[in-house]
Amino acid sequence: GALMKPARADLVAVLGETTGNLAFRRMRDNMAMDPVGQTLLRDRIRVTEASVAPAWDLPEHTFGAAYANFMGQRGFSPDDRPPVRYVDDAELAYVAARAREVHDFWHVLFGMNTSVLGETALKVMEFSHLGLPVAGLATLGGLARLDYERRRQLIDVYIPWGWRAGLRSAPLMCLKYEDHFEEDLMDLRARWRIMVAPPLPEGKENKV
Repeated sequence: GALMKPARADLVAVLGETTGNLAFRRMRDNMAMDPVGQTLLRDRIRVTEASVAPAWDLPEHTFGAAYANFMGQRGFSPDDRPPVRYVDDAELAYVAARAREVHDFWHVLFGMNTSVLGETALKVMEFSHLGLPVAGLATLGGLARLDYERRRQLIDVYIPWGWRAGLRSAPLMCLKYEDHFEEDLMDLRARWRIMVAPPLPEGKENKV
């Protein structure tokens, strides 16, 4: 169900939580070795509508403004993300929640829309970077849902891009994105070694 209905965030969340224990542990261990990651683990900082509100007042060239535009155009709210329910360890549950909550920041940084092709391509990056099983499974689900032309684009262009982008970028779970809203988007991409995706074909976007 979750693979073929990515708009059902609750199903995707359950699949991610029940298959991701080892990946969550690796992510937690990596965060524990990074100064910013340590702060995130200690303070368990969450992405909420209140915490990102300043982004709506920033100049156009900033990361915050790009994020506000992305969220506003789609009617998204960070408070819409389902809570973690199937990870018993409190620290790992936070890691799972943080990965879920910063997903929309990754859309902005990597230049990905929310079409089926865009979401699937971003999942390739997530699988390469984080090793989350649900990201690999979602890639297979996306392949099944795309028409022939989009499937070829995913295989020929966006899977290779996603794999390279995931290997190249700075540790995405060790970034406190909320502290960088006022900075220039292009400067952040350069500093964090973000490989922006090739332009996506125009098409209907989905709330995934």
